[in-house]
Amino acid sequence: MAAPTVDGAAVTALRSVLHRVRQAAERSGRTQEQIRVVAVSKTKPVSLIRQVYDAGHRSFGENYVQEIVDKAPQLPEDIKWHFVGHLQSNKAKTLLGGVPNLDMVEGVDNEKIANHLDKAVSNLGRKPLKVLVQVNTSGEESKSGIDPSGCLGIVEHVRLRCPNLEFSGLMTIGMPDYTSTPENFRTLLNCRAEVCKALGMAEDQCELSMGMSGDFEKAIEMGSTIVRIGSTIFGPREYAKKQQN
Repeated sequence: MAAPTVDGAAVTALRSVLHRVRQAAERSGRTQEQIRVVAVSKTKPVSLIRQVYDAGHRSFGENYVQEIVDKAPQLPEDIKWHFVGHLQSNKAKTLLGGVPNLDMVEGVDNEKIANHLDKAVSNLGRKPLKVLVQVNTSGEESKSGIDPSGCLGIVEHVRLRCPNLEFSGLMTIGMPDYTSTPENFRTLLNCRAEVCKALGMAEDQCELSMGMSGDFEKAIEMGSTIVRIGSTIFGPREYAKKQQN
């Protein structure tokens, strides 16, 4: 009887998150439809993802290549998968080949990974892949991401040298404990302003992926268009439990 309770809790939690997203969007003068909630299902079983899918949700994210490659084929093809975080360049081919419905990579932070993704998309003959450039807004060496001063250079490389990639915006993870401060968010906003001015883009054409379980409402109030919610929907990660097994 335990499993249905957990599944029910995830769907209830999703609805609560969507309600909070709507309220935060309204406070920022926007609508809920302008904010995408990516349900990050790291360490969670396919059965639990399916429950959230059956409740109508379609955007899901994973942080590890092997996990998303294992899960995606077991789930409906209309899921829009996001790979979130640092991607090793030698895993680009595995990721693209294993997840045909990969919608976006949130974590391009150097030219090498951009080139590998571009080549993998070309070799597979699939439609251009949407990518976000990851910016290290906290200055912490432990975090992946390009320094804000180098953000425009990576964006220009993707736009000019990677015809199989579609530059879609910027993302940040924040502090070492995965929380963010208004200063982190403001740094990403400043990067977007710089990029859009240099490239002649409208700012509303450049997505901002910032905000996670602990700070997504503040992120939305400051302009985020994508929030990545994991434990608030799915419950605590299960690393310790796996180790015990």
